[in-house]
Amino acid sequence: MRRITWALVIVICLSAVLGGCGKKDADGVVKDLDKVVANLESYQGSGTMTLHTGDKPQEYKVEVWYQNPSFYRIALTNAQKDITQIVLKNDQGVYVLTPSLNKSFRFQSDWPESQGQVYLYQTLVRSILTDSTRQFVSDKDSYVFDVAANYNTHALVRQKIWLAKNDYAPKQVQVSDAEARVVVEVKFDQFKFDAKFDDKSFDMQHNLDTAGQQSKGTLLEVDENGMLVESKEASESGADIAEQGADDQSMEAPALSEPFGIIEPTYLPEGVVYKDDKVVDDSDRSSVLLRYDGTYQFTLTESRSADRTVALAAGEVIDLGFTAGLLTGDELQTLTWTTDGLEFRITSDNLPVHEMVKIAASMQEQTGK
Repeated sequence: MRRITWALVIVICLSAVLGGCGKKDADGVVKDLDKVVANLESYQGSGTMTLHTGDKPQEYKVEVWYQNPSFYRIALTNAQKDITQIVLKNDQGVYVLTPSLNKSFRFQSDWPESQGQVYLYQTLVRSILTDSTRQFVSDKDSYVFDVAANYNTHALVRQKIWLAKNDYAPKQVQVSDAEARVVVEVKFDQFKFDAKFDDKSFDMQHNLDTAGQQSKGTLLEVDENGMLVESKEASESGADIAEQGADDQSMEAPALSEPFGIIEPTYLPEGVVYKDDKVVDDSDRSSVLLRYDGTYQFTLTESRSADRTVALAAGEVIDLGFTAGLLTGDELQTLTWTTDGLEFRITSDNLPVHEMVKIAASMQEQTGK
């Protein structure tokens, strides 16, 4: 009788322990994630993003910093060409920096609240919290969610998100198209909550300086009406550039006569065909204009600027995957981005934004011809 009693006690204790350490279900994890985001102060992560949008995968190094309430710094580096672009948000606005060209421009935007990115923790968690049809599995080390993708292109439909069981840090993300093919994949190799940043971590000029630049970039900004405003700081910076350019030939912009090859998109929307092209030389830049006609009409402009400034009207940041683009205009829209020392612009009054993004993506990893 005594043996039976002790056996019952042992069984009850084991049941209590196992019950207290039972596996979490989707609802339990979702509740925890809601609390994590609500109390989020800062984080720092890094990893590799792979785009499967062209003939061969394109890899980019990704570094993400966040500090409450709304400071962001995202650095995207082309792994093959070692070219970095930085998207920065601080109290002064949203910046897109191209350190290799010593370029920076600023505009007012509610990014990334209006449009998340696959490498931002808040975006991933928000997609889990808002999808009532979410699918959930638990593997050895991770909680895995399969949810709807909510990005700026209709080509991305679903995404799988791996979160570490111990602290809910992101480990991997796969975003797929309508045919369940992985289009974008991010693998985090490091992610730390409650990261510590100094006062200059989100400062625009500090980020340009620490990116290896020897002179200040010219800062361009726009007012509430979308008109270009050059600040006193920008004017002084521009003067510094002009003065240094006379002594430092390595920092000079390429001459207008220097040729560059045309890069044509490998993707065009159905019913769209190439129409014609022409070369335009003026006092500021040398450009190539390619026109397309059919279902949609648009102009693709490729140019190498004669200076380090980019004039942009008020717009919004568009995540192109490989870099950040800027969308401006209302009825006539223009998507602008820079890569490899060239500036690209797609302008149209009827081409959807998600088609612009696909065209831009198809032009990466090509050489001019």
